[in-house]
Amino acid sequence: MKRLFIIRHAKSDQSFFGNDFERPLNERGKTDAPAMANQLLERGIELDALVSSPAKRAKKTAELFADAFGKSANEIIFISALYHASVGVFYDVISALPDNLDIVAVFSHNPGITYFVNSLNTKARIDNMPTSGIFAVEMNITEWSGFTKVKKEFLFFDYPKKN
Repeated sequence: MKRLFIIRHAKSDQSFFGNDFERPLNERGKTDAPAMANQLLERGIELDALVSSPAKRAKKTAELFADAFGKSANEIIFISALYHASVGVFYDVISALPDNLDIVAVFSHNPGITYFVNSLNTKARIDNMPTSGIFAVEMNITEWSGFTKVKKEFLFFDYPKKN
């Protein structure tokens, strides 16, 4: 059994006028990300790995989750393809995860992350993956290579303004 938590980066600083890749989190993002990590912890969820886009706002979100889970930022797996990822990239990245990891969080960006969660063929459909949003699924597989074809069981969809 594998569980996947698909997480959009926390709210970024829209007043930042530099390179998009370097856009930092704003103050709300810096509080929303740990709050959402704590909600996972309150559900009794442990993470085997955190996989993230290396863009500054996704990286910082993953680091805030890592801290909440008592993990080192050095343990985060950064995959460049998750920055502006297409649906196909998400499937490729997840299908290539090491099989010894059973519970994984993947941090990325819109619009690709919204398209990806809607491609999972669960009963849950969303119009927009909000910042710090978490879309969780479970699959009855032992190898991630089977992710693309296996039925995904929707677990929950949570985000800061939902509570």
